[in-house]
Amino acid sequence: MSGELSPIDKAKFVAAKRAVDFVEDGMRVGLGTGSTAAWMVRCLGELVREEGLQIKGVPTSNRTAELAADVGIEVISLDEAKWLDLTIDGADEFDSDLNLIKGGGGALLQEKIVATASDQMIVIADSAKEVAQLGAFPLPVEVIPFGWQTSKALLEETLINLDVLGSDSTLRMNGDAPFVTDEGNYIIDLHLTRIGNARQTALVLNQIPGVVENGLFIDICDIVVVGHGDGRVEVRDINAGTLEEDKIDFLESENLFSDF
Repeated sequence: MSGELSPIDKAKFVAAKRAVDFVEDGMRVGLGTGSTAAWMVRCLGELVREEGLQIKGVPTSNRTAELAADVGIEVISLDEAKWLDLTIDGADEFDSDLNLIKGGGGALLQEKIVATASDQMIVIADSAKEVAQLGAFPLPVEVIPFGWQTSKALLEETLINLDVLGSDSTLRMNGDAPFVTDEGNYIIDLHLTRIGNARQTALVLNQIPGVVENGLFIDICDIVVVGHGDGRVEVRDINAGTLEEDKIDFLESENLFSDF
């Protein structure tokens, strides 16, 4: 079945498969949102069902909660967990300092809350997500619906004075209606092309009235697991300054593909 996956999906799968090696019995684990994170949840579910792994998962979105429950992971809220041992999530972009852009799936607020309530954050990604400088992927900014057009105008005005290349913004849509997050908010995507100072940008954007949170994750990620279409995996630890290489055998995990 693995032969039916595209190289990108294979890369996402092997990154997810390698990342779950960090999960130990009894842990409270933050469960990310998105296509790569979905592979991770399925891999954890396999360990729960077939190897008796006992964990409690805190999902970062309603759809992740549903998937986790479907594959047999015990789901609890962050309030119940209070603090997490680690969070595993995807990213839309990451740089050499493991700073991220997240929120392409619309769950950036819960993702950032869960990640910062964890002892460790592990990001899983295919190699295409690595960039020399953040900004090619549109930066999501979650805003409350009240006065969103004013918030959008303030965002564009603020960008003029920041070290970014572009200043256009668009309201994210879901068909003919605005996309609505799990918290009932809207998302404005900023098309910046290049972000020169990600830390400053993140701080300034969050000062704008109406802005709830932005998709820049600065100094939050500890480890990135990068997957490749041929099964190769790189594990980069920003704190230890290490780089490990591994390879995942698809044949060992054909049962994970049974639903596809």
